Amino acid sequence: MPAPARIERIVRQTYDTVTFTLTHEDPYRREFYRFQPGQFNMVSMLGIGEAPISISSWHGNGKTFDHTIRAVGTVTNAMMHLREGDRVWLRGPYGRGWPVSELQGKNILLVAGGIGLAPLRPLVEEVMLRPNMYGKMEILYGARTPGDMLFTDEYDEWHAMPNLALRTTVDRPDPTYVGRSGPVTILFEEMETKPADTVVVTCGPEIMMKFVVRGLMARGFSAGQIYVSLERRMECGFGKCGHCQCGPLYVCKDGPVFNYSEIRNLPEEIF
Repeated sequence: MPAPARIERIVRQTYDTVTFTLTHEDPYRREFYRFQPGQFNMVSMLGIGEAPISISSWHGNGKTFDHTIRAVGTVTNAMMHLREGDRVWLRGPYGRGWPVSELQGKNILLVAGGIGLAPLRPLVEEVMLRPNMYGKMEILYGARTPGDMLFTDEYDEWHAMPNLALRTTVDRPDPTYVGRSGPVTILFEEMETKPADTVVVTCGPEIMMKFVVRGLMARGFSAGQIYVSLERRMECGFGKCGHCQCGPLYVCKDGPVFNYSEIRNLPEEIF
């Protein structure tokens, strides 16, 4: 059943994207709520609807957590009118998240596009919190314009980490922008990460992930090294309604994070 959660903080990321910091109102849920990077909640506003939203923080405990939301549908557009102290309703967490245990001791190549950086942000926070448990992390991030980039107030902290490199690009630069322009795959030309001892995690529009996967495999990465996050037509969150079924798999229950080797040959072509 959905449970009430209070909005503790609202941070505007871009003109159409906002990060909500939430906490469960029920003391028991607030104390024992836990989630893994890459999982999602079903977020609802009573009388309006419900939508699957990735958790975009990794605070280490469930007492507060973030949802970064872009206004693209009925629920998310309605949420743009909420204020700190208001209430939303949550079910979850649901799904299979990023393979955190497999990442330990490995180099990590993180490739994100647009709002796809939100479900990957918890991995960045995890590596920054426990840098000795991981190898090097390289982040390749692409957005439509400089104004569409997420979490820009955190970039200086990311750059300051000795084991982390951030590279960015935009499709449409403005006169104030200094940096690469073009699709995120253009950053493959300057990335330092090599296939050996590396795990790839990527999230963004499916057309972006299609060319990311193809480009990396052409550079020697294997399908088994690549993890992708899908968000397809999820409605119930636990594999009962069938809306998100892809072949024998349910995105909400078996994913949303998949190893690319699991999905590359499905009857319903993914990429």
